[in-house]
Amino acid sequence: MKKILLSLSLLCVVLCFGACTQQAKWNREQRQQMREALKQYRRMVYLQDLTDPEFVLFSDNVALDLENDYPVYATFVQMPGVNDTIDAVVITTIVDELDADAHNMRHLYPYPYLVAQGILPDGLDRAQQRAFYKCFAMKVDNYYNTMEQFFNAVLADTTANSQIARFQQQCAADLFDWTVEIEEIDIYEN
Repeated sequence: MKKILLSLSLLCVVLCFGACTQQAKWNREQRQQMREALKQYRRMVYLQDLTDPEFVLFSDNVALDLENDYPVYATFVQMPGVNDTIDAVVITTIVDELDADAHNMRHLYPYPYLVAQGILPDGLDRAQQRAFYKCFAMKVDNYYNTMEQFFNAVLADTTANSQIARFQQQCAADLFDWTVEIEEIDIYEN
C-alpha cells in the first residue's frame, strides 16, 4: 500500500512538473497584453520623456522580468496584488536603468520642467542640454555614494534650496552664465 501511494504521489509530481514546464513561458498574446498594460505607466516622469523605441525596450524588460518571476501568466494576472507587483517591477526597472547610466537625469528632470522652474533658459539646443545633464550627473555621482542615497534625496527634494537644486543651479551657471535668484519669503510676515 505504501509503495502504491508513493508511486501515485511521484506520478502526480511528475505530471504537475510537466504541466508547469509546458506553461513556463508566456505566449506572444500574453506578452503583448502586458506591454499594452504597461502603457498606462507612460505618464510617469521618467517614462514620459522616453522615445517610443526606448519605451518599447523598457516595457520589454519589465515584461521579461515579470515572466521570469511568474512563469504562468493566468496565475499571475489573477493573483491578488498583481498591480502592486507590476508597480514594484516598473520602479525597480527605472532604478536599475538610472543606476546603469546617470545621464538618464533628463528623464527625472526633463528640460521643459527645468525651464518652467527657472533653472535653465529656454531655447537650449540638444548639445547644450547634453552638456547640462552631463555636468548634473557628474555632480550627483560625485556627491552620492549609492543610488539609494540619491533616490532618497529625490524623494525629499521639495525645496529650491535642496542639494539637487544647487547642483542644477551650479551647472546652469557654469555652462550658460545663467543664475537663479532664490527669494525666500517669510509667510508669517504681516
